[in-house]
Amino acid sequence: MRSRTASWLLLLGLVLCRPVWADIYTYTAPDGAVSLSNVPSDDRYTVLVPAPTPQAAPAAGPAPAREARYDKVVDDISRAYGLDSALVHAVIAVESSYNPKAVSKKGAAGLMQLMPATAKRYGVADAFDPVQNVSGGAKYLRDLLDMFDSDMSLALAAFNAGEQAVMKYGRRIPPYRETLQYVPRVLEHYRRYRVAAAP
Repeated sequence: MRSRTASWLLLLGLVLCRPVWADIYTYTAPDGAVSLSNVPSDDRYTVLVPAPTPQAAPAAGPAPAREARYDKVVDDISRAYGLDSALVHAVIAVESSYNPKAVSKKGAAGLMQLMPATAKRYGVADAFDPVQNVSGGAKYLRDLLDMFDSDMSLALAAFNAGEQAVMKYGRRIPPYRETLQYVPRVLEHYRRYRVAAAP
C-alpha cells in the first residue's frame, strides 16, 4: 500500500507546473533479477542515479537535442492521454533520435519504434506517420503506466521489453542488458527535458 501511495504522489507531482526530480534506485534479488525504481519499496534499494537539485541542474548541461517540429504533435497527444510531454519526448529521443523512418533490427518502426503487433493493437496503420506513431506509442505508454501503478521505471521497461517480460520477472525490470541500459537513459533524458522546460 505504501508503494502504491508513493506512486500516486509521484504521478500527482508530474502534472504540476513545477519540475519534479527523483532518485533512481536499484536492487538485485538473490535470483539475479534487477529492479530499478523511482519509488523504492524497502531499504534493500540503493541509489543508482541521484536526482539533481535545482541548484545543480544547470551543471547537467543542456537538454538533449530534440526536433522542435514535433513539439505540437507531442504536446497535443501527451495531453490527450494524460502524459507529461517531456516523457514522450524522452522515449522518442532514445528510441529513434527523432528519425520518423527509423527501423530496428527487430522490425520496430517510426519515432517511438512500435513493433508491428503493437502498432496493429493501437490502430496505427502507418508506423512511419509521426502523428499515428506518437499517438499509438503514447497510448501504449499510458496503458503501461496504468498497468504498473504509475511506476515509470516498470512502464519504460515494459515499453522496451514487453509487459509480459516485466510480469515474468515478478513485476521487476527484466535482467536484459538492453532494458537495463534503456530505462536509466530515458529517465535521464526525461529529467533533463523537465529541467530545461522549468521557468
